[in-house]
Amino acid sequence: MTVQELAIKMEFSVAAGAKAFNKEVCGCYIGDLLSRVISRSKPSGAWITIMTNVNVAAVALLSDVACVILAEDVEPDPPLIERCDIEGIPLLRSKLDAYTIACGLKEII
Repeated sequence: MTVQELAIKMEFSVAAGAKAFNKEVCGCYIGDLLSRVISRSKPSGAWITIMTNVNVAAVALLSDVACVILAEDVEPDPPLIERCDIEGIPLLRSKLDAYTIACGLKEII
């Protein structure tokens, strides 16, 4: 499933990185400790977090995740939005909590 298909089915809003919505999504990782995300997330997975600073973009690149999903309706910092657009990192937002998002992903991926 592509990031675009995922965003539509899960009713996520798009914060940045729409040009890279053709990436395939395979699984997910939930975490806010950036070093843990780097060491544990899988390439092409969705990363679910509540972190909103620009470091999220660097971790997403290092981890090669397909997209970042911001849970609990958190507002991304403007530098994060800008960096995700520049680097082609899909940044999505949801009002749902991380657990509910992960359960939804499990049902559709």
